[in-house]
Amino acid sequence: MQITFLGAGSSIFAKNILGDVLLTPSLHSIQIHLYDIDSQRLEDSQRLLENLNQNINSGRAVIRSFCGVEQRAEALKGSDFVVNAIQVGGYDPATKIDFELPARYGLRQTIGDTLGIGGIFRGIRTLQVMFPIIREMEELCPRAILLNYANPMSIVTGALLDYSNISTVGLCHSVQVCVPRLLKYTGIEIDPEEVQWHIAGINHMAWLLSISHKGRDLYPQIRQRARKLVDHPDKLRLELMRRFGYYVTESSEHNAEYTPYWIKGAYPELIEQYRIPLDEYPRRCEQQIQEWEQRREELVHNKKIDHSHSYEYAAGIMDSVVTGKVRRIHANVRNRGLIPNLPSDAVVELPCLVDRNGVQGVYAGRIPTQCAALNRAAINVQQMTIEAALSGSRDALYQAALLDPHTAAELSIDQIVSLCDEMLAAHGDSCRIIQ
Repeated sequence: MQITFLGAGSSIFAKNILGDVLLTPSLHSIQIHLYDIDSQRLEDSQRLLENLNQNINSGRAVIRSFCGVEQRAEALKGSDFVVNAIQVGGYDPATKIDFELPARYGLRQTIGDTLGIGGIFRGIRTLQVMFPIIREMEELCPRAILLNYANPMSIVTGALLDYSNISTVGLCHSVQVCVPRLLKYTGIEIDPEEVQWHIAGINHMAWLLSISHKGRDLYPQIRQRARKLVDHPDKLRLELMRRFGYYVTESSEHNAEYTPYWIKGAYPELIEQYRIPLDEYPRRCEQQIQEWEQRREELVHNKKIDHSHSYEYAAGIMDSVVTGKVRRIHANVRNRGLIPNLPSDAVVELPCLVDRNGVQGVYAGRIPTQCAALNRAAINVQQMTIEAALSGSRDALYQAALLDPHTAAELSIDQIVSLCDEMLAAHGDSCRIIQ
């Protein structure tokens, strides 16, 4: 068995995913191909994972590194699983452009990696790199399963499903942490492992549709306690639950830019009222860069480095495909009627079963009308961005931005078109697929 990890220079994330792999008995002797375009980060990841392989897997896995586009085919050839964790353009210049240019128009963002102007352009430049990669996969490892972790999740996953027959599934961890954190927020002292819950929707905007413990509906207690959390870091998400009836899986800083109610130039007081962290993603990037520099030696050259299973699904999926063991996960797949009141060709996040046949979505049923409406507003942007990437149409790119809830609430049509033109010019070759 062979795994190719694209974007392996992200050492901490590679450790989480591949550390889980090394702890999984059916995968102990796997061959791991690390691929990145940054030779130094790739070397760091190789050393870290070699040490981890010795410590938790008795050195049974074979780990090789491949750097640069010229070695990509060799890295992919014969793979059974491909993990995608690339970030095209990095923090500087790409993320800086995504935040700084819109801010000149008065359009502020928090994370900018999933929806909005930032999410749209991150999607375009990611797909520009992924399209050639998935074509290579069709030739070199056509039976491989592509596990996509790259944001914008729905845009990248949906476009790759449209572009190729490679089996592709999108993976995130917001569902895994949703219920434990909500119980903690509201002070309900119940073991999350004893709770039954149902979540469905789209990535970063899936909905906790039901939650119970030993047959008792917990939602009334959750809503009652949530009303008392006046000064809370997730106040915006709790307000969404109060107004729309259901708790959303992703954080307040994400949802602040998925809906048009919060970041408004005409009402700056909302930023403080709902504790909205503007420019949060650039801050995180700078913090992560600093932390890596401080911890690099400790992690890369640590002969005693250890690992315990993370909450990521990748290793479990691989194990189920290899052994046939049936698992239930949450993943991003083509809808095809699994949520009947969302578009059939949309990418939805919902329960899936995994076995030797791969990842199969489970029928989730209709979601509440108001939740579907919020999802559809995001899906419109996702699908227009996919169309822009597939066709190279500048008009489709404009239309994606014009349909974005937050962008449209702040800027005029002419301003949005002008901003898109400036973004294309600033990103240059990384967005050249748009004509």
